[in-house]
Amino acid sequence: MARTYVDALLVRASEEARLRGARLTEAEHVLLALAGEAEGDAPDLLAPAGLDRRAVQDALRREFEHSLGEAGVSVTDEEVLRPRESRRKPSDIGESGRRVLEVGMASARKRDLGPAHILLGILELKVGTVPRALALAGVDVEDLRARARARVDGA
Repeated sequence: MARTYVDALLVRASEEARLRGARLTEAEHVLLALAGEAEGDAPDLLAPAGLDRRAVQDALRREFEHSLGEAGVSVTDEEVLRPRESRRKPSDIGESGRRVLEVGMASARKRDLGPAHILLGILELKVGTVPRALALAGVDVEDLRARARARVDGA
């Protein structure tokens, strides 16, 4: 199950990246793919934190606007903020996406890698788009991490 789950998740994450015009599949695309799951561990873990696909999209948008502002760029044109879909799929997984998988695999026993493991990988990121987006969204990362850890430990 684990390999099939991760493969399917990465296909969805790659599609999220493509829809946003990204050349690499990064942690934010993996989080969007997790948040887009309709049932199972991912929504059970993310919903109490107020994270569904739409909330993650909004958090990522706020992070983008905030980062532009920090760079001294003020954007009032909504068109500039809209992701640009690419015709081509991302060529590879990026550094943050790779780190998510490494941490997720390290937390998994045997081959039972699932949503809670992937979420732990996401939550272990200390810098980058996802940690900034979660902070701007007011997500209690420690509580989310504790719930994911409990799910992993109870598995």
